Amino acid sequence: MQRIAIIGGGASGCFAGIQIQELSKSSFDISIFEKSKEPLSKLRISGGGRCNVTHNLDDPELLSLKYPRGQKELRWAFESFQPKDTVEWFRSKGVVLKIESDGRMFPITDSSETIIDCFMKEIDKRKINLYLQKGIQSIFLNEQADSSVFKLTFEDGTDDVFDIVILASGSNRRSWKWMEALGHKIIDPVPSLFTLGIETSSITSLAGLSMPKASIRIYHKGKWQTSPLLITHWGFSGPAALRLSAWEARSLFEMNYKADLEINWLGDINSQILEETFYQYKEDFGSSKISNKKVPDFPTRLWEWFLSESQIDKDKKWIDLSKNDLRTLANCICHCKFKMNSKGVFKEEFVTAGGISRKDINFKTMQSKIIPNLYFTGEVIDVDGITGGFNFQNAWTTATLAARDIADKLKIT
Repeated sequence: MQRIAIIGGGASGCFAGIQIQELSKSSFDISIFEKSKEPLSKLRISGGGRCNVTHNLDDPELLSLKYPRGQKELRWAFESFQPKDTVEWFRSKGVVLKIESDGRMFPITDSSETIIDCFMKEIDKRKINLYLQKGIQSIFLNEQADSSVFKLTFEDGTDDVFDIVILASGSNRRSWKWMEALGHKIIDPVPSLFTLGIETSSITSLAGLSMPKASIRIYHKGKWQTSPLLITHWGFSGPAALRLSAWEARSLFEMNYKADLEINWLGDINSQILEETFYQYKEDFGSSKISNKKVPDFPTRLWEWFLSESQIDKDKKWIDLSKNDLRTLANCICHCKFKMNSKGVFKEEFVTAGGISRKDINFKTMQSKIIPNLYFTGEVIDVDGITGGFNFQNAWTTATLAARDIADKLKIT
């Protein structure tokens, strides 16, 4: 009987093991090795404990554009397994997913335990061996005349041999060192999906306020990222900030997280259009105090902050604002500058940009191009997505492709 080792008891590792057995006409010897005390730890904390399983986006091309690294490779992969397939797989196991207004998908129970329970039941049902606190010390390829086997040495001093290995260990430097020793190129890992810390600014006194559609970028560099933006006690968070951290992960790392940030608090409304709107306000609401007749989208405290930054008395009437006042205010809102000085942790989702080079992997099968019977899934690869369920979808898709190829190879489909 062929023996299969899966290194990593996270989302992609467990899903790969389940999928192999599910595709089988007979049970195979599959062992999942997890170094920590419990499996599926990222699933448990994702989405604030609700588990953001995937995203409601079924166009493979549009879906692939949500990945700062791996777009080209995942474009084909999503043709084979995409969010609608994820939804159907969970439905077949009695787990119903719901769609939120921003496209994120969660179990209707709003609990990650629903997903974890589903996986654990399937692991038990499929008679998959799950070993906890079973860390790997090394992987050695034992090449023989007629075949090759993988020798795994564990941290407890024991060892074992397997015919097929799936590396699903996530962002793990030790795993990357093993693969580098076996001839694979490793793309240096850097953090992605983090919050943005800024130098001392009075805007942090507004912590908790958010704008539903703001744009942010590194000043004079890169693309604007437009999404909800949240003011925090140390800087900025929310989807817009997190997307910037993903797309500019390497740039910000190289800058040591010291960068000039530019924010347009109204998203795609530019300063010229906003200035014209202010002239209309001046004409229509001339006798009103500017603090009482604000641009509708702004929370009152944020509007008053803009007035203060623009050195405009909030008790002034619209009719009394000069051309320079209106232009200064429009620029303050649409070209707001802050100095980033640090990165923070986004507790609901942590991802690394980097890992095993995509060039060393066949993305139709997730098998190594260098060593047969060695597969890679999930975040161990140099693939990462923005926040919103996209990183878990990468886990489901790559695990499925690996499982299908293994099933086909063993002629068990």
